[in-house]
Amino acid sequence: MADMRIGGLASGMDTDQIIKDLMKAERIPLDKLGQKKQYLEWQRDDYRDMNKMMFDFSNLIFDGVMKKGTYTQKTISVSDPSIVAVKNINSTTDFSGTLEVGNLAKSATTISGVTGITDSSKTIKDLMGLTGTQKINIKSVLKDGTLDPKGTSIEFDPEKETLNSLISKINQQSGVSVFFDELSQKFSFTAKNSGDATGNDIVLSDETGTFFDSLQLTDSNFSGVRQEGVNATFTYNGLTTTRPSNTFTINGFELTLKNESTGPVTFTSSPDTDKILEKLVKFVDEYNKLIEKVNGEVNEKKYRDFQPLTAEQKESMEEKEIELWEEKSRSGTLRNDSVLTSGLNKMRTDLYSPISGGTTGVGQLAQIGIETSSNYLDRGKLIIDENKLKEAISKDPNAIYEIFAKDGATSNEQGIARRLRDTLKDTMDSIEQKAGKASSTNNTFTLGRLLNNMDSQMDRFEDRLIQVEDRYWRQFTAMEKAIQRSNEQSMFLMNQFGG
Repeated sequence: MADMRIGGLASGMDTDQIIKDLMKAERIPLDKLGQKKQYLEWQRDDYRDMNKMMFDFSNLIFDGVMKKGTYTQKTISVSDPSIVAVKNINSTTDFSGTLEVGNLAKSATTISGVTGITDSSKTIKDLMGLTGTQKINIKSVLKDGTLDPKGTSIEFDPEKETLNSLISKINQQSGVSVFFDELSQKFSFTAKNSGDATGNDIVLSDETGTFFDSLQLTDSNFSGVRQEGVNATFTYNGLTTTRPSNTFTINGFELTLKNESTGPVTFTSSPDTDKILEKLVKFVDEYNKLIEKVNGEVNEKKYRDFQPLTAEQKESMEEKEIELWEEKSRSGTLRNDSVLTSGLNKMRTDLYSPISGGTTGVGQLAQIGIETSSNYLDRGKLIIDENKLKEAISKDPNAIYEIFAKDGATSNEQGIARRLRDTLKDTMDSIEQKAGKASSTNNTFTLGRLLNNMDSQMDRFEDRLIQVEDRYWRQFTAMEKAIQRSNEQSMFLMNQFGG
């Protein structure tokens, strides 16, 4: 509980108010420290906002103009889409061809004879009378069209395992899909991969027990029907060949066979100019936003007459007044910042320096229709000649990919996107050394250490103010006592003379 002090009983002065006014003067240096601390916190936050914007732009570069997939987007035309579907995977060049489908790839199927089983919800023991550990092995066709040499082994206890739960395990763990039809009392095993493995495409065997043997599904006593897998047969650009699957890749594009054909099907591709253009426009827009933000910060006016408000000052102001004041007092926190200015200049150099060692003959943005604005007020913003850029995309999207993403041992040999990301990283690292990040502790970055030091100064000053206030109270108390003694003496003398 704070000490209760009452002054002015002898002197009649408002001692409390006098001391408060004296302490206001004493607190001026502390208020200035508080204002300086507030300014540093604003500066730290503005640095971090700048870093976040650079980080987002770096990610946009990586996911956009630096990614090969951006430039492999193509418009594909197929004369008969009911026969074949064509999709580009990673081809940067255009492709075309003719295709005739002889037959589609099919999966192998094994169908059991009539088993006599009518209720698949019962245990294996109840259905088949099996006891002891049962271990089965299933071999099927792999994706490359060969038979799995090892197969999948599944172990189960027939007293606990129901037929339904065993079928579920086989479907989840092996290369076949199993279906049991209670009406016909038969099993159907279908390979998950298509193709002809040259021989048995599904091999069912017992490692321990007699589960498959009891169903007459092993090679020694098979009583069902087998349908071997079939490879897809097709003629591509005059060459007849096969594949184990109906979906396969040739020269960076994917073909999916749908039906057999009665004649050649043609397909052609061309760059999807609009989609590629969209990524490049996005890059230019975000770059322009970034340099506008950086230019705005380093050139923002600083209003030295508008210092951060103290808590006492805010109490006497309207909310709108506080907002307008702080808008000016916060202005210019990053004015003429050397890290941002250096980063901005380096980014401009990254954009306009020619790329050496290329294979396409295109080494600068101006060659594809991206140039710097001639208006000096734009401070280096990029503008796009859309017609020229579209023409460059249609002509050779791989050349544009090289401009942005070419790798190299030196900066001169690297594409623009790689240069920019390196510059952004260096700039962000320098900013982080100054302002840290949200998870950083103050003692790990420059502004944080200044803030810690300022907190220590303010704590010491607060302790000093307590001592000063106590001294004022002691002085005024002494004065009150002296006045009281003087009054008592005067009263005594008046009483004596009066007597």
